[in-house]
Amino acid sequence: MSEISALQKVRSAYQPKLPAALRAGAKVVVTKGNPLPAFADTEKISQLFPSTSNMPDLRFAAGSGEKGEAINAAVILSGGQAPGGHNVIAGIYDGLKSINPNSKLYGFKGGPSGLVDNKYVEITDDFMDAYRNTGGFDMIGSGRTKLELPEQFDKARENCEKLNIKAIIIIGGDDSNTNACLLAEYYKAQNAGIQVVGCPKTIDGDLKNAFVETSFGFDTACKVYSELIGNIARDANSAKKYWHFIKLMGRSASHIALECVLRTHVNKAIISEEVAAKKQTISEIVNDLADMIAARAANKENFGVILIPEGLIEFIPEMKVLIAELNDALAKNAEKFAAITTNAEKLAFVETLLTAESAAVYKNLPDAIRLQLSMDRDPHGNVQVSLIETEKLLVELVKKELAARKSAGTFTGKFSAQTHFFGYEGRCSAPSNFDADYCYSLGYNAAAILGAGATAYMSYVGNLVKPANEWIAGAVPLTAMMNVEHRHGEDKPVIKKALVELDAAPFKAYAAIRADWAVNTSYIYPGPIQYFGPAEVCDQTTETLKLEHQ
Repeated sequence: MSEISALQKVRSAYQPKLPAALRAGAKVVVTKGNPLPAFADTEKISQLFPSTSNMPDLRFAAGSGEKGEAINAAVILSGGQAPGGHNVIAGIYDGLKSINPNSKLYGFKGGPSGLVDNKYVEITDDFMDAYRNTGGFDMIGSGRTKLELPEQFDKARENCEKLNIKAIIIIGGDDSNTNACLLAEYYKAQNAGIQVVGCPKTIDGDLKNAFVETSFGFDTACKVYSELIGNIARDANSAKKYWHFIKLMGRSASHIALECVLRTHVNKAIISEEVAAKKQTISEIVNDLADMIAARAANKENFGVILIPEGLIEFIPEMKVLIAELNDALAKNAEKFAAITTNAEKLAFVETLLTAESAAVYKNLPDAIRLQLSMDRDPHGNVQVSLIETEKLLVELVKKELAARKSAGTFTGKFSAQTHFFGYEGRCSAPSNFDADYCYSLGYNAAAILGAGATAYMSYVGNLVKPANEWIAGAVPLTAMMNVEHRHGEDKPVIKKALVELDAAPFKAYAAIRADWAVNTSYIYPGPIQYFGPAEVCDQTTETLKLEHQ
């Protein structure tokens, strides 16, 4: 057996807390609500999902502890890692065993492709116990294969039938749970006898809505990043000579950046959704940063911390237009571009392909960023936005702006910058007590959904700012979260991504105080995740959830 750390050894004994509705086991009393239409495009969603649309939400209450029929189920981890995934599987496993000790759980390896390729492991007591309360997805691995084609569904059904599997639980984000809904619809329409249930996962926090208060992993990842940000802020306040530009994960939404600034009170968090709403140019963003740096320099504080969402560049209207033009122009001129040998000639060639407006934006960017925009393409020929070093871009442009101000005599301070990108550091951390409890409850609750005979539902655990005993357990139809979006030239049903809402409490709380934090040094140092001690330290949830529930 491989060695484990002292923390992991003690942590393995932690028994996650459950909502009252699940404490007597996963055989629960079910109350049905009213039929729920799709989030939007109701008619189209009803046509695409005739067997699983307009179903009621389900609410669970504690059962009598009676046993039910044994259930053989499959579990899949889909997409990027998030703290607590192993506890979701532990909750499923224990929940199924509470229904009937003869129930079996199979973990399909490497994500959705494992279900199609029939790569699996039967999860047993000893196997499960080695992964309780641990981070990572290494128990069975994950993958990004999409389950959306009938031949995939048929192959998965064939593999399930060999093991007498009657249910599939997909642990993933909005795209993965959209695929879960497609799978559930296909099996229900065919009367295949296979239930499909989803669990909401993503550290980005963009799988949330009126039904799902938060996705699992967001709490832990933000606490990890906030510890690092707090450490850097204290270093900045100690050395008093560097501005730290920190890029954070979150390509589609700025939830992580917002949560981390609320936890650490650093000088600035750029919120992509606000940039888009105000139609800010990159020059306006740079000028705002330069104004803040100059204001602090006037107070003899030539240091600070700025948080930048990973996907910022796609929210800046002029950059969005530029990227679209580059994608189109370079796809049409790929051979000519590839034939050019020097970088200078490549950049000059690209300028000739752009409109005057986009060429002006492109020309003003540092050469390194222009090359990233022009040369780092995905297999479809599109710019790989996640690889663009936005933090370095902003440093270079701010440095240029401040140099111009210094020459004009309007800036007399100093500017030295350090850049960071926090992403993978937070995805596989040992889950916080909140995520350990929430994930275990989501998994146990998924077993309750199976025990209730339901399909095409997402596991729902709510009232999350209260102690776990007061959490609400139930299920929400996957179609109730869906709308139709135009992707890659086609209309596709997808679960709606949740962006930061500028009129919601978390952003408004930041907007009300950010002018003060920008100029004054108001840093808070959250420190590392605490697993042992008073509940107000160990079991606290995110600032975002607290503000949303006020």
